[in-house]
Amino acid sequence: MRKLIFVFAALFALTAATAGAKADEVQVGGDGLYHQDWFLQSFLDLKEDLQEAADAGKRMVILWEQKGCPYCKELHQVNFVDPAVRKYIRDNFVVLQLDIWGARPVTDFDGAEMSEKKLARRYGVRFTPTIQFLPATVAATEGKTGKALEVVRLPGYLKPAPFLIMFRYVRDKAYEKTNFRKYLRAEMKRSG
Repeated sequence: MRKLIFVFAALFALTAATAGAKADEVQVGGDGLYHQDWFLQSFLDLKEDLQEAADAGKRMVILWEQKGCPYCKELHQVNFVDPAVRKYIRDNFVVLQLDIWGARPVTDFDGAEMSEKKLARRYGVRFTPTIQFLPATVAATEGKTGKALEVVRLPGYLKPAPFLIMFRYVRDKAYEKTNFRKYLRAEMKRSG
């Protein structure tokens, strides 16, 4: 009986410690957005950021959020604390977080400088979270603006499993061969 009580006490302590660690990882900044310490901190020059991501062998995504967004909160408190999701994204992607109502100046791929809010309108981003997956190279952005720049868009929230599959879909360039729904169905069938 003592062993059983000890096991339950150990499991409770481990669960409490894990829950505390997850809560500590999610921070709300002065801008009202949830932040991850591994998100890209940059001068908001998109061409430069994409080049640095490519040089590191990673893909770049723009994560659009806004203060008070319940699904943005879910994204940070559920998806980004999942170890498999977090590791895969950190290993393969650079995440630039922007605010659809933000005033920070951003330099777009064509050299035009504007606020986050104007860039969101230019890209046709109307709700959050929205994730834009960008091309693998700066050369692939030439002559394109707005939504035409992205290779894939994830509008809205997905639970961790399909969310991770979306990132694999982009990393593997499966968007060149099939649409995400077909890819997702095949991956879900394969995994169980």
